[in-house]
Amino acid sequence: MANKENRPLPSIDEYLPHIAYDLVIFGFNGKSLKILLLEYDNTSFFALPGGFIKRDENVDDAVKRGLEERTGLKNIFLEQFYTFGNVERPKPEVMRTILEANGFDPKDGHWLLDRFISIAHYALINFDEVNPKPDRLSKSINWYSIDDLPSLMMDHKAIVLKALNVLRNNLENKLVGINLLPDKFTMKELQMVYETVLGEKLRRTTFQRKMLNKDILTRHEKLFTGGAHKAPYLYSFKEH
Repeated sequence: MANKENRPLPSIDEYLPHIAYDLVIFGFNGKSLKILLLEYDNTSFFALPGGFIKRDENVDDAVKRGLEERTGLKNIFLEQFYTFGNVERPKPEVMRTILEANGFDPKDGHWLLDRFISIAHYALINFDEVNPKPDRLSKSINWYSIDDLPSLMMDHKAIVLKALNVLRNNLENKLVGINLLPDKFTMKELQMVYETVLGEKLRRTTFQRKMLNKDILTRHEKLFTGGAHKAPYLYSFKEH
């Protein structure tokens, strides 16, 4: 049975079997931390964006390709954080349902129904710069609050939780805000990123002193908005 776009399934001649990647794409909209999730067409399955690796393609290049296809963005902070390969993670009946819902008729033993090890990456992007695009099997791709996620298929919830834990642990040694914020930002906006990722409130004076002592910020002009309140300085991350 041909699919709705008359395109064949990905061929094992083109892609590596048993290896896939999943992407936890974090975005910050100034108030909350969100991730991008796909909803597969004609199913109730929600999942992380992901894909396969071509036989003549580096793993990093495959992930960057997938990230650009879903967000339209290049040169984004992207990091591999874990490999998920437990023997119980494959759910061939889930993949079969997704494919059949899109007009495909995968035969028993098809490579897409086999066991896959997933090389998981997380990305950090500015929420306002993205125009998300679903893949060919999905009816939608949308932002969901990290605190209010729908039920995710297979082990994707575990992938999200692992990514969030790695992100929190990396806050002190990586400039994670560089893709979550505009080029210039206020100290308050930077603090909001930290508070949202960590899930806790931080003391303003302590946070500001800590950030300035790190010598990672360049101070720019003040942000005048016409209000009566004191105008805050704008900052950017220093080039390294």
